[in-house]
Order: sequence, then C-alpha cells, then structure tokens
Amino acid sequence: MAERKIPLRKCIGCGEMKDKRTLVRVVRNKEGEISIDLVGKKPGRGAYICNSIACLDKAQKARRLERAFSTKIDPQIYDEMRRELGEE
Repeated sequence: MAERKIPLRKCIGCGEMKDKRTLVRVVRNKEGEISIDLVGKKPGRGAYICNSIACLDKAQKARRLERAFSTKIDPQIYDEMRRELGEE
C-alpha cells in the first residue's frame, strides 16, 4: 500500500513547514473579520501559525498576517488570539 501524503503548511511566524494538523488556522471571512479557526473548516482566506505565542509575536512584529490578508489588523485582535492560544 502506498503511504498517504501528509499535508504540510508553512507557519507565518517561524517560517517552518509543519504538519497541517499541528498548526492553528487564522481566517479572514468575507466581512473582514479575523479569527482563529481551531477546527479548520471556517470559510474564508486562511493562514497557518504554530500553536505558540512566540510565533504569533514574530508574525505580528513582521506584519505577516497583515500581508497575508491584505488588510490592517487591530492590536485587539492580536490580544484575543494570544488569549485563545494561551488556553490550549
């Protein structure tokens, strides 16, 4: 039997290619709202980040989420994402 491919995604914080299931998806929907998608099924444009606050800080400092979504992101959204990542 052939082995199944493991889907890889690139973390926008550290830049490493990792298994899609170990990363957290950040989504921007049609209304422009940005949220964390823990299930990976929400509709919209997605970007992946490691499940660590350090990677979120790197992404915020380099404005990688803003580039990925082509929009300005409020600091409040980063604070909410920090809280959600801290709970896990």
